[in-house]
Amino acid sequence: MESKVSSRLKQPLAPEVLQYIFLPRLNREFFANFEMLNQINLAHLVMLHEQGILDHDASVELARALLKMQADGPDGIELDPAREEAYFNYEAHLIKLVGQALGGRLHTARSRNDIGATIDRIRARDFATRIATALIGVADAALARAEQYADCVMPGYTHMQAAQPITYGYYLSALVDAWSRDVARLLHALDTADASPLGACALAGTSFPINRDATSAMLGFTQPLANALDGVASRDFALELSAALSIMMITSSRMVQDFYIWSTPEFGYLSFPDSIASTSSIMPQKKNPAVLEYLRGKTGHVIGLTTAAFSTVKSTHFTHSGDSSRESTRTCWEACDESLKALALIQLLVEKVEPNRTRMAARAADDFSTVTDLADLLVRKADASFRDAHHIIGAVVRQALEAGIPAKHITPAMINTAAAEQLGRPVALHEDDIAACLDPVRNVAARESLGGPAPGRVRAHIAEQKGLLDQYRGIIGAGVQRVANAQALLQRRVGKLVSSKPAERSVQEA
Repeated sequence: MESKVSSRLKQPLAPEVLQYIFLPRLNREFFANFEMLNQINLAHLVMLHEQGILDHDASVELARALLKMQADGPDGIELDPAREEAYFNYEAHLIKLVGQALGGRLHTARSRNDIGATIDRIRARDFATRIATALIGVADAALARAEQYADCVMPGYTHMQAAQPITYGYYLSALVDAWSRDVARLLHALDTADASPLGACALAGTSFPINRDATSAMLGFTQPLANALDGVASRDFALELSAALSIMMITSSRMVQDFYIWSTPEFGYLSFPDSIASTSSIMPQKKNPAVLEYLRGKTGHVIGLTTAAFSTVKSTHFTHSGDSSRESTRTCWEACDESLKALALIQLLVEKVEPNRTRMAARAADDFSTVTDLADLLVRKADASFRDAHHIIGAVVRQALEAGIPAKHITPAMINTAAAEQLGRPVALHEDDIAACLDPVRNVAARESLGGPAPGRVRAHIAEQKGLLDQYRGIIGAGVQRVANAQALLQRRVGKLVSSKPAERSVQEA
């Protein structure tokens, strides 16, 4: 018995090859890629007809068979792993409908290599569009909450130690800046994927007079790839997309880690509704942050998938091969699926988590995060260098901690004593000025420098952030519309072909 797909091979595939390579690949790819393969086949057929490579009658019969297969769906096709993969199974069914002599003509001037590369680019285009849209939704939700809590004062942290007062709205706005860069990376990956390899064939094009601009346009690409070898050898768009997803998930996981700590009773800054928590099988008091733990775990999963893709490609030759072109991309699609699920949960967190204003403000008042402003006050009012001021206030903080005094109870006398030791002279600071520095609300309100947490500054930046997200939405919308227009164009051209008569084609050619 010979191979079912080539007379070159005199033996059928070994059971182990079927079981471990082609059957899993067929199950994984056929249903996921079916509609994309339909679109590619229809576009290629229309081009072959319009270029005079296929005659009218053959083109019409093939078009009708392809439309029937599209209408019947993937379940209408009997799959056989002995045919290796999705395309040969698709082609076998087409041949079953129209016969060997006609069915085999559709593959004129192309290869599985350029078909697979085209499918991958369409798939990457679709995922990048969907993920960028979902991430913009997360950013929108975060900005709505940021505006609501632009004046919700809390301690800001560095090294997990209280640093300076900020607001919860400021924190969320900062995340949106990072997410906006993630959107930009996704859009760049989308742009990288936006070129058609169809017509590259195996790696060196074809001697048939094909029109790659036509198939590119019918599939919604802005242009065909310039080099056929690059077209089948490169999956850098998938690597770029995978890397962008890993960076996006890292940004989100860092937020998740903050939420994880801040929701503990020891911090008490955030609370979760019961609808996004779990409990214990033994301890009745438990309310566990299940969503947060899931997201941290999925971040590691996505990073692992990205690492697997890079590792798979790194030592392959610059041409088509199963590892560089097939095994390298499968992890990208899984990462895309996981990222879409994660973004839905991240948006749920952003929308549902509630800050405890009272608890946050109290900690900001007591934990010395305000005292940088006391050092600044010494620079402004006592003619001290900042380094001297830093030493003076450091001594005051040490004295307060040893005495068990919270920051808000620091007195002018404590500062004056420390200044005398450091500067050799007393300083005269007004109690009202000290109180303003140590009040977290007034402390934050004074931070009007560009990028600072003053509520007015935050709300002004939120308006800018909304404008940028609107720009990104416009870019995505234009791309979606272009693809929709291309699909409509393809449908019209196929419909025109199916309803045409041989004489009409002759007139067009003339």
